[in-house]
Amino acid sequence: MELRHLTTFRTVAETGSFTRAAERLGYVQSNVTAHIRALEDELSVVLFDRLGRRVQLTSAGQRLLDYAGRLLALADEAQAAVAEDVGSQVQISSSDTLCAYRLPAVLRLVRAELPQARVVFRPMSSLLLRQHVLQGELDVAFTLEPVHETPGLQVEPLAIEEIVFVAPPEHPLASSAAVQPTDLAGVPMLLTEAGCAYRVRFEQVMLAANTPLHEVMEFNSVEAIKQCVMAGMGVAVLPRVTVADEVARGELAQLAWVGPDLNMTTQMIWNAKRWCSPTLTAFLALARRVLMRE
Repeated sequence: MELRHLTTFRTVAETGSFTRAAERLGYVQSNVTAHIRALEDELSVVLFDRLGRRVQLTSAGQRLLDYAGRLLALADEAQAAVAEDVGSQVQISSSDTLCAYRLPAVLRLVRAELPQARVVFRPMSSLLLRQHVLQGELDVAFTLEPVHETPGLQVEPLAIEEIVFVAPPEHPLASSAAVQPTDLAGVPMLLTEAGCAYRVRFEQVMLAANTPLHEVMEFNSVEAIKQCVMAGMGVAVLPRVTVADEVARGELAQLAWVGPDLNMTTQMIWNAKRWCSPTLTAFLALARRVLMRE
């Protein structure tokens, strides 16, 4: 299989269109079609279902996509290994919370101590970070979730992140000496998007307490949640680091939660099977120094 054919295949899969893939790659569309046909002939499978103007991966195409990512990543790794500026680029991503509240300190130290490093932050869904690292599209990911292993990945827990409940200072629960799951029955809740690890944990706790959530407002921005809580719209579940300043200023009240532990772990994840450049090794060490003392 030719690497350029695999590149074309992955681009078609990402864009869902032969036309858009051609535009991204700078090809005429007939070249894209020829590359896909060559792969299909070589493998004796159909890789895409043609659905009008869009295309969709077949089951065979889905299986090939993972291998294509790894093969192309290995090719990039080989090129970097013999390049003059060996491995100076580090591609990273993280959950929104860590990006806003933990990574700036890491990047500041990298700039001071690793001036040769070119750190590229790639925004990605936090639910897919492990997959992107496994496929070689990221060098390092930082996640905020329960600790769990993934085959092929090196997962390093760094710090416990406290998850807390916050409300407007005038909220009835703000003066309570102890808040448990049943106290939140009927209380409007302002939550992060579905799938967020600490939201999932909170929903599990409420389900176990047989206390269904009746009114939930969902946001994809921690800042939006904080502003809405301060406006008196409900109670939020957030990492303490994101609300510490507002609580200290008296703009938010941290509730005295006595229910089950909701805490998450900051983790650093990289591909255990990929070559680790000197720059990447140094980056991991710096991130470890900063985040383990937070």
